[in-house]
Amino acid sequence: MVQIESLYGLLNCATEDAWSKALFSLARRHGFEQTVYGVVPNKQTPLENAFLRSNYSSRWRSKYDSEKLHYVDPTVGHCLNSTLPLIWQPQTFKAPQQRELYEEACGYGIRSGITYPVHGANGEFGVISFVSDTLADKKFQRELGRFMPELALIRDYVFESSLRFATPSAPQENSIHLTRRELESLKWAMVGKSSWEISQIMRCSEATVNFHVGNVRRKFKVATRQQAVVKAIRLGLISPV
Repeated sequence: MVQIESLYGLLNCATEDAWSKALFSLARRHGFEQTVYGVVPNKQTPLENAFLRSNYSSRWRSKYDSEKLHYVDPTVGHCLNSTLPLIWQPQTFKAPQQRELYEEACGYGIRSGITYPVHGANGEFGVISFVSDTLADKKFQRELGRFMPELALIRDYVFESSLRFATPSAPQENSIHLTRRELESLKWAMVGKSSWEISQIMRCSEATVNFHVGNVRRKFKVATRQQAVVKAIRLGLISPV
């Protein structure tokens, strides 16, 4: 199971280097030796201008970047048009250029893995891949199935925590004000309570809870409840302790 303290740790990293190390450590705990994360402000921004962090081989990274292989890589193409994760298999790489890309990547320990799309509420686009040198056999896929929900959660925390490094000139959000009821709804959502459970605790209707959470999402400009929780923690509006 992912340690929730490790996820919160991503939000508190003071430097890009510390943040990168925290990300790679989380991935290794789930059995992935290599990880790559990249994000651009929008889909119109050239991918070579992405905020990028990886612990891939420097030789492979140099070749990939210099030859702009992200325009060939099917995992990137998938993420541009989908919100669903993509589990790598040899047949994922169909075109001759893609097969060549995969065969060469295998030489650098990039043999199997899973890629999650990143789509921010403000138009950001990104990709995070968790990579292994293991064959993508049935055993690997069964193990991967166990970790997929946790990896999706890691993806959300990675994206939110990366924004201060990826877009350091972005406007400060500390002036956002949440009402007492909005904060209370968010605190209970943070510990995993459903809207119905929160409504029983707060002695209001489920629709009212959804209204409060919806207001928070609009104020934070995020798409999901989980993203709102992550942002509120980062801004210090709620505490996981």
